[in-house]
Amino acid sequence: MAAANYSLNVNRQLLDPNFESYRLSLDSLPTYTIELDAAVAEVKLKDNQYTLDHVRAFGMYNYLHIDPWYEDSVYFVDCKGRVLNLTVTLDTALGKPKEVFRLPTDPISCENHLCASLSLTSATWAALADGTGKLYLLRTSKRGDSAHTKWEPLFTKDLGEPFILIHSLSHVHASSLSVELLLLRIQQDQSQARGSGFSVFLEWLTVTSSSEQGPERKYEVTKSRVLRGGSVPHYAAVEPLGRGLMVASEKPFKFTHVDGELLQDPGLEAMEVEEKADPIYFWQQTAKEITVSMRLPEGTTKDKVMFQLSANHIMVRVQDYAPLIQGQLHSLVDPEASTWILKDDKSLEISLQKRDEGAMWPELVPGDLRGEMVVSEEQAALLHERLSHLTAEDLNANPEKEKPPCNAQELEECDIFPEDSSSLTRFDGNSLKPTHVVNLGSHQYLFTVDIDPSEMPCFCLRHDVDALLWQPHPDQPDCMWEHIATFNALGYVQASKRDKKFSTCAPNFSYAALGECLRRVFIYRQPSPMDTVLFNRKQGRQVGQVAKQQVASLDSNDTILGFRATNERLFVLTSNHLFVLKVNN
Repeated sequence: MAAANYSLNVNRQLLDPNFESYRLSLDSLPTYTIELDAAVAEVKLKDNQYTLDHVRAFGMYNYLHIDPWYEDSVYFVDCKGRVLNLTVTLDTALGKPKEVFRLPTDPISCENHLCASLSLTSATWAALADGTGKLYLLRTSKRGDSAHTKWEPLFTKDLGEPFILIHSLSHVHASSLSVELLLLRIQQDQSQARGSGFSVFLEWLTVTSSSEQGPERKYEVTKSRVLRGGSVPHYAAVEPLGRGLMVASEKPFKFTHVDGELLQDPGLEAMEVEEKADPIYFWQQTAKEITVSMRLPEGTTKDKVMFQLSANHIMVRVQDYAPLIQGQLHSLVDPEASTWILKDDKSLEISLQKRDEGAMWPELVPGDLRGEMVVSEEQAALLHERLSHLTAEDLNANPEKEKPPCNAQELEECDIFPEDSSSLTRFDGNSLKPTHVVNLGSHQYLFTVDIDPSEMPCFCLRHDVDALLWQPHPDQPDCMWEHIATFNALGYVQASKRDKKFSTCAPNFSYAALGECLRRVFIYRQPSPMDTVLFNRKQGRQVGQVAKQQVASLDSNDTILGFRATNERLFVLTSNHLFVLKVNN
């Protein structure tokens, strides 16, 4: 696994440290029910699909697909092989879902078939997998103008083993259309004999059209790249223009094949050599500042030293040489109070003033293996003294004392995370090597949602008790993932829902929603101003805003199979019904 070299920067202005709790609202949620002509094409797990990865990929699959280009428009596939669409304009005048495409063959005839999966590629294109290994590229025309126009298949290919589609997008270059598709398979792997016996494979396909115009234009697979990993990814998406790939998973992925050829991986040797090299710089710290020392080429003068420092980034280099230090700092510093000095034209000493005094840094630049931290005996003794209560072997005889020993049995279930450290990795589309790696640690993945169709899908992670929404920006290397919204205490709340199956949020962040396996749906709204005066009796202050929680119970005993949200409505799909909940006006 590549070493972490990046961290997610939380926007403190989007956090609410004074948030108290959600208040249960008894306001009813208008719910409209549509009875389906045929059941949803649900595929249950077979006896040989027994691993946790099978459950996550296929057993928890979201059969409902929302159109990010056209609001309040959803799609699903029924047991007759029909792709059906429901577009809502008026809640009280809901019609039956309309057929836009029908699979030419019955997937049930394939013994090991999976569920049919749909990915809306652009405003005029869609990709469909029938669950037997066959891929369809469909021209949909502008779906908002003619939502029920039949879709036209322009490319069909049998790709062998069954798969599901998890992401797709299209882009045009030199009058040639390219479609990027990301497929997921779980296959038996002899090298995993000690584990489950299965490995997870992501295949990144590029389908490109010929330059001819009109009906003679042909489409073909021009590139195929395969990644292998040890767990189903929580998040996987191709960057716009196909320049890279982002994957978040519990176990790392790496590229293994390109166009069917085994990919040689010299990266491990290079990493070992780099780890054994002598440090380029040394650094030590106190509670208030950090001192960095490094040797310079002999004869270096002050005007040849290039030094750049911001609150969270540093770059030091000598003219005509590669940078000695470059990257994002572990935490914030005060650039105006920080200094550097050249000693005897041989070494450079940098003094960085910490913005948060007292916090000890484990790294100067996360992921940079070229530096070495120097710890004095006094600092080591101080660290042992501060942490001694966390490693006490004695039982806590006095629980009222200031620093009681840490007891793992006192942890709540929602605070326990998998042993494997999850990571978020960005792979370059040309070199196929990781460029940015984030160690997610205890930041539990919650859900993925499309906010802006021109951007990559967003993902939501638990940070402490909150749920934070992150927007990838692949064109901004220094700000690759932006914190764009916060759902207060949702990380803690969702952990208490043992039967939770789906999570999502509105594109305008006005609410988040949780769906259980059966019947119940929970709505958590953002804090809103009160119409009446309300006082907090304990604190003796007026409460200006209240965050409401609402609960809806669906009139169905069928398992919930799909769960999608728009700014105004929440769509819930079961085997025989489609429910539309009016959340916002």
